[in-house]
Amino acid sequence: MAGTVSGGKSAAKTNKEKYGADFYAKIGAKGGRKGRTGGFFANRELARVAGAKGGRISRRTKKTDEAEA
Repeated sequence: MAGTVSGGKSAAKTNKEKYGADFYAKIGAKGGRKGRTGGFFANRELARVAGAKGGRISRRTKKTDEAEA
């Protein structure tokens, strides 16, 4: 059945049987080669600053003394 987890696994199995075990690696590589914008690699300093900002932001809630007790 389309749109379900089991359906997705079944489709992945079929794709790998028809086109080889590296099917998803191949289509991912095609997409990566097709890109023309350069991404962060074009500006290494920007990538460094952005990574530092992301590293400082925590998605975990802050634990207080009352919450731990």
